[in-house]
Parts: sequence; structure tokens; C-alpha cells
Amino acid sequence: MQTHLDAAYWLGLVTSLVLPVLVGLVTTRVTSAGLKATLLLALSTANGFVVEYAAPHPAGYSVGTAAVLALVAFGSGTLAHFGFWKPTGVSGLAQDSLITARPQPTGV
Repeated sequence: MQTHLDAAYWLGLVTSLVLPVLVGLVTTRVTSAGLKATLLLALSTANGFVVEYAAPHPAGYSVGTAAVLALVAFGSGTLAHFGFWKPTGVSGLAQDSLITARPQPTGV
């Protein structure tokens, strides 16, 4: 028996591995871990449903498959964050990249 995955599933997997960096780009270091996890879950859910919609299906769209893909995306993203992005410092660099210094008020 040979397993074949369509390109949509592979792109969804790659996307799920990059989602933690995207979360880092749109949050700051002081953003709570719970909010970051919720944002990652929301993006993973969107990823799962988009991948299921984009993949060719002879039987049609499956909400159950989309939910499983969303869970796989969330798990992959969480593992990628703690196993790769955080130890290599990429997460910190992503959070620092969009933060700009606030101008100090002059005079009172």
C-alpha cells in the first residue's frame, strides 16, 4: 500500500511549522503566553480548514478531516516553537523585528 499526499497537505504542514514565527511577528515579548497560544490555535485552525478546502477530494469537503488537520497544525507549530524556533533564537528575533522605539516627549 502506497500513501500519497497532495501538495495542499505538504504546504499546510510547512505553514504550520512557520506559524509560531508569524505569531512572534505580531506579538511582543510582554504578550501573555495564553494569548500567543490562542493566536497560534486560531491560525492553525484556519490553516487546517484552508488545506482541507484546497485539497482535491472525490468525496467532497470533510469538516472532520479539517479539524484533524487543525490539530496536527497546532501540535506541529507548538513542537516547532519549543523544539526549534525558541532554542535557535528565531522567536526572539521575530518579536524584536517589528518593535520600534517610542519617541520620548519633549518638554512639559
